[in-house]
Amino acid sequence: MTVIDAPTTPAEGAAPTPSRRRQWGAERSTTPLPTRHRRPRPLTITAGRLAMLATALCWLAYVITTVLQQLVENDDFDLRLTLELVSYLVTVTFLTFSALMYMMARQGALYRFRDHVRSPREQLDRHFSGGYDKLVTVLIPSYVEEVSVVRKTMWSAALQEFPNLRLVLLIDDPPHPTAPERIASLAATKALAEEIESALAGPRDRFVEAATTFTVRGRPDAPARPAEAVALAEHYAFAATWLREMADAETMKDHTDDFFADQVLRGLAADLELTERALRTAAESGEAPARERMRQLHDRLAWIFTAEVTSFQRKQYASLSHEANKAMNLNSYISLIGRDWKLEPTAGGAVLRPVEPGEVEDLSVPATQYLLTLDADSMLLQDYCLRLVEFLEQPGNEQVAVTQTPYSSYRGAPTRIERLAGATTDIQHIQHQGMTYFGATFWVGANAVIRTEALEDIAHSEVVGGFPITTYIQDRTVIEDTESSVDIEAHGWTLANYPERLSYSATPPDFGSLVVQRRRWANGGLIIWPKLASLVAMRRRRREPVLFREVLLRTNYMASIAWASFGLLFLLAYPYDSRLLSVWVFLAAVPYFLCMGADLRYSGYRFTDIFRIYGFNLVLLAVNLAGVLKSLQQMVSGEKIPFARTPKVADRTASPAIYVLVPWAIVIFSALTLYRDINAQNWGNAAFAAFNATLCLYAIIAYIGIWNSVVDIVLGVADWLFVPAGPSRREKRAAKLAARAAAAEREAGDAPPAELDWRSVLYYGEVDPDLRRDGPYLERRRRVTSVSRTWSAPIDRHASGEVSLLRREEIENLGTELEDRPDLGVEFADAFAQMWPTRRARLRTALDTEDPIAARDALASIRVSAMMVGADQLEGSATELLEAVGRIDFDQARAALAELDAVGEATIAELARGVRTA
Repeated sequence: MTVIDAPTTPAEGAAPTPSRRRQWGAERSTTPLPTRHRRPRPLTITAGRLAMLATALCWLAYVITTVLQQLVENDDFDLRLTLELVSYLVTVTFLTFSALMYMMARQGALYRFRDHVRSPREQLDRHFSGGYDKLVTVLIPSYVEEVSVVRKTMWSAALQEFPNLRLVLLIDDPPHPTAPERIASLAATKALAEEIESALAGPRDRFVEAATTFTVRGRPDAPARPAEAVALAEHYAFAATWLREMADAETMKDHTDDFFADQVLRGLAADLELTERALRTAAESGEAPARERMRQLHDRLAWIFTAEVTSFQRKQYASLSHEANKAMNLNSYISLIGRDWKLEPTAGGAVLRPVEPGEVEDLSVPATQYLLTLDADSMLLQDYCLRLVEFLEQPGNEQVAVTQTPYSSYRGAPTRIERLAGATTDIQHIQHQGMTYFGATFWVGANAVIRTEALEDIAHSEVVGGFPITTYIQDRTVIEDTESSVDIEAHGWTLANYPERLSYSATPPDFGSLVVQRRRWANGGLIIWPKLASLVAMRRRRREPVLFREVLLRTNYMASIAWASFGLLFLLAYPYDSRLLSVWVFLAAVPYFLCMGADLRYSGYRFTDIFRIYGFNLVLLAVNLAGVLKSLQQMVSGEKIPFARTPKVADRTASPAIYVLVPWAIVIFSALTLYRDINAQNWGNAAFAAFNATLCLYAIIAYIGIWNSVVDIVLGVADWLFVPAGPSRREKRAAKLAARAAAAEREAGDAPPAELDWRSVLYYGEVDPDLRRDGPYLERRRRVTSVSRTWSAPIDRHASGEVSLLRREEIENLGTELEDRPDLGVEFADAFAQMWPTRRARLRTALDTEDPIAARDALASIRVSAMMVGADQLEGSATELLEAVGRIDFDQARAALAELDAVGEATIAELARGVRTA
């Protein structure tokens, strides 16, 4: 994935990243929809039922009046027409089925919105008061996120109104970066926990002391006095002022900053001010709330500002999984919960092992009854934890393992495509709420409150590299939450969505980043569906009730992208016989679009956005097909697919050329079809082609951009056509020298044994498997490890020449070892510098095309040459990148490429400055 003008994470004190330019037709208002869903009118519910009935009747009318009529009345049916009839009927049936499932889910949502009764504030306070001791641990997985984004997420979690809250930022960045911007970013991310705890300390101490004083000084049976109500009101006023001052101090760069300041901070402040006014009103009338209620209100202030905040980096420990996905980042920490751990250094890296009796622990992870998983680009409203945990603890919900509020989109999107992608997100929120009504809930991974007990039920362990690795959340596919939902159901648990809007998450702001997200969403459903079939069969064997509509909704959720994408492709590409067309097909689709239009208006969008969404789906057709085909490939190969993180850049993420070419191909093909059908007077097909060409062209212009399309296509074609230049005479000479060096290593079997690394032997039970060579190679490695590693100093000190990136004696030793000519080493180093741009370009091309073989070849060339000239840091950076390629983790490899670039340029600069004088 090529990133255009992608800024690095700014270090502390750096200039802020410029905000994204607002497009015409984007969203202006940043005010989100109300937390509680509007209660639907009886007429709306009745209309929904009629819409489903009308769709089914129109489909049936098409089958009778067109399909059966053609079979009965036409005697000239040949094989082609028969195949067309069958394929067209199958396509129309599947698309109609998906439309019915959409309307069924929204109907369930209407029932839930009608029947939902919100728990009063006092009921919540009473439920959690009186020594409530259950712990919620918030886990926020983060990988190379912008510090400001993570900070807002952490603050929204830290300000949750919950008695016992522990927040852990799971930092998955490379633990030992060398690029200055990565070093600064990692340091700033790790500092967030201390920053938040320090900021909360002042108000927390004030409110804890006030609550203690109120409890100690008053008798439990004595009524509260108006003066005590005024004192409590002053504390609420202080808290509200503290939050508003924090909101006023926030830097406003985009609509997510507006949301954080207005909804998270000022929203909580307004709620506290409302309580303050109620207390003052009571005092002015000479009254006060009951003493127990006053104690609860004191506790509430202490809950808001009390949270333990910390961070954790699994990649610092060799005993934890380093799989490149969000699920294993979560699993690594969950496996530590409830135990004390001892840090043990080994030759393979630091290892965490359980503490033995009498030992002092290095890491203590408290047991927790609930886990709250939260994506690093999401935010929660203040009573998310309180309401969802209270829901889990209500009678009858003992077997609910996961509850959540499917996330909504931030309003005020500055780009048209982000606004429309947000509209589809808000439509999905309604769909997920309705699926809960029919018992077909799926976990949506952006946020959720989970019972730890349920995760322990679905856990399975295996030994990897000599260490036990426990998996709770499945990482077999990139939609880990969907597969884990099936596992949870298989163990007798259920899932439920709480019918309010309490969580929000970011939406891709450009086509390139949207491609990454939607390709990931389209991948995995087909792989998981057999597990769903097994679950249904198992429940029937146990004589548990299995509703047919639940099975239909779940099947549609997992597989509809596959059949909808292929069905739309057939309708676009194949010139079906006009006798198969019917007005009933059009009428069957009308209720679906009317319901979607109503849902869009309900969610604060325009009814006409149904046409924009249709065009939006046309430009995403190739993306969805790619995700489906990737699923089929994974089903055959059985391999895991690395989690593709949605890029977040300030300007624009370039998309692969194929995903831009296909929408243009749809426009051109539809225009040609329109011309052909007009000449053939096939008016039905002509109207469909005109409709597709118009909306797809509009979507390209509005959501991709004509100039951006040209840029992405040119970049894609250039990458495809790029062929590295053939080796020059100097390069050929350097290659010969490298070959002779390798031959000298192979022929040195009788050389004296190198110094033994006893730690590696004791740890691995053999010589370090990466160093199974002898002769000059081991001697060279001995010389490298016998001195302090040069990459312990920041890269800017190397670039300035203050610290050397090269061991210059290696250059002289190289020539001596080859032909007893020191000048040959200098010549080789000079050739290495000349070849660097070519090698760098070859590596970049391999990573952009995700070609692991070409990437390994390019990195091996860099590693060997760097080792031969004593460029230890460059060799180390190449090794780290090679490990990422070996795991097929191209996102991490591309992130590590920046470090390799910085080290390589500094190394070449040092060679240019002084290699000939060495």
